[in-house]
Amino acid sequence: MTAAYTIGLDYGSNSVRCLVVEVTTGRELGVAVWDYAAGEAGICTDASNPHVARQAPSDFVQGLLETVPAALSHASMDKEFSPELVIGIGVDTTGSTPLPVDANLVPLADKPEFSGNLNAMAWMWKDHSGMDEAERITTLAAEQRPQYLRKCGGTYSSEWLFSKILHCLNVDRAVFEAAHTWLEFADFIPAVLAGLDDVSQVKAGICPAGHKAMYCDEWGGYPDAVFLALLAPEMGMLRDRLPSKAYTADQVAGRLCPDWAAKLGLPAGIPIAVGAFDAHLGAVGAGVGKGSMVKIIGTSTCDCLVTPANAFLPDIPGVCGIVKGSILPGYYGIEAGQSAVGDIFNWFVKDVCKGDGTLHAELREQAMVFAPGESGLLALDWNNGNRTILTDARLTGLIMGLTLHTSQAEIYRALIEATAYGARRILDRIEEYGVVVEKVVNCGGIAEKDPMFMQIYADVLGRPMHISGSAQTCALGSAIMASVAAGRDVGGYATVEEAQAAMCSYKDLVYTPRGEAQSVYGELYQLYCELHDSFGTPETSFDHYGVMKTLLGIRGRAAGACD
Repeated sequence: MTAAYTIGLDYGSNSVRCLVVEVTTGRELGVAVWDYAAGEAGICTDASNPHVARQAPSDFVQGLLETVPAALSHASMDKEFSPELVIGIGVDTTGSTPLPVDANLVPLADKPEFSGNLNAMAWMWKDHSGMDEAERITTLAAEQRPQYLRKCGGTYSSEWLFSKILHCLNVDRAVFEAAHTWLEFADFIPAVLAGLDDVSQVKAGICPAGHKAMYCDEWGGYPDAVFLALLAPEMGMLRDRLPSKAYTADQVAGRLCPDWAAKLGLPAGIPIAVGAFDAHLGAVGAGVGKGSMVKIIGTSTCDCLVTPANAFLPDIPGVCGIVKGSILPGYYGIEAGQSAVGDIFNWFVKDVCKGDGTLHAELREQAMVFAPGESGLLALDWNNGNRTILTDARLTGLIMGLTLHTSQAEIYRALIEATAYGARRILDRIEEYGVVVEKVVNCGGIAEKDPMFMQIYADVLGRPMHISGSAQTCALGSAIMASVAAGRDVGGYATVEEAQAAMCSYKDLVYTPRGEAQSVYGELYQLYCELHDSFGTPETSFDHYGVMKTLLGIRGRAAGACD
């Protein structure tokens, strides 16, 4: 049988990568990465507003030209490979990262009259400028459409689609009125590749629509126009200009148009899978299935789980969404996560310590010698707000237990531990509602390169930490979806599970919990939960008198054990 190959495009926060994969084995033949050119590390900010994070849509398009031909060239070093054997393309992106476009789906940021206007650019997932609007949407939905909130944890986030669109209306009416519609990044790239020029042709992904835009077939798709008009009449009028229906990522969004086929060196007409979020397709690439949680660990984290759609699943307060088909067709996709993980460590090293990647390595080496609890520190991981389970962008970070002898390495380790406590709080909440997690699979650069981080997570979560076999797990998930969109007739697969069985793998290295460390972290986690609930929930308060003294006691025991 002639070999078949698919392409996975993975658009992250700072760069895009293209992966060429052999469908029958999951063998990765070619990869190329390109860093976005605009702003700092691809992010455009506003010095007057720390919550603004925008990106240039032109970078997204240029990324295709920079990575696809390069990855194909890399793959061509294998004598059996030919671009003519590529049977499909899959796409994942960050999100919610919407961008305003005109009636022909051209980004407003590409138009001369909006050159340099941050509001005409793509509103990055970690843009929190719409906090007031998110609170307004939550309050109105609770009063008028409570069903809208039940599937997204009870609170609408400033990271999500309608908060950003409504904020644009409030701060830049010219951009809002010039926009015929708004497309999620994950829907925009397939539309570009297919040469679409009308929103009626766009097949939106159920992943971004369901998790970030309150889309559900039970109530007819996106929130109804009457509800949106209560936010603002202009929002109600926008409703009919959104994509009409959302689809799972194994479906065909369109076919590669001749223009882009020529630019990229691929066969015209091959299918492009419906777009989805990077973390969700990362979960697919990591073999997500019933009983497993996949943690995609990067600048932030996303936790993905699935449970069969034919079984009862209660609403889970605080999770980012429960959406049928958003990760695997035929399953409910459950998404949770933390707004900052790697970003916290980078902030401390770069902005506080004025260091670089070399200092990261130095601090890790120094922090490894400390026993759990030896630093005497306890931190809250809210430097970029809390995504799950509190869904509150107005929360901030905290470090408790500092003394005149506290070192940079001790703080660095405490920040890692804080993110681990936040991860466990999410896991505990999900299991409270009957979703069993038997295995945790991790992917991303931190999971692959930081043994101390992974061991801390194993000790805090009390579960073995497995590592995905691919260094490009998100791109692999996109390639898997492309193989299903292409179908069996051309060498692909009939189901995602069938493709996963052939294309996914795991590393031999597994981090297992250590009994004594797990016990100490259990004490610290209880203190973390006290601070988490006291600072994060209005109905809960604690007397914190004993927290510092307890930390000193744990520190003394840990230091004594190390003598």
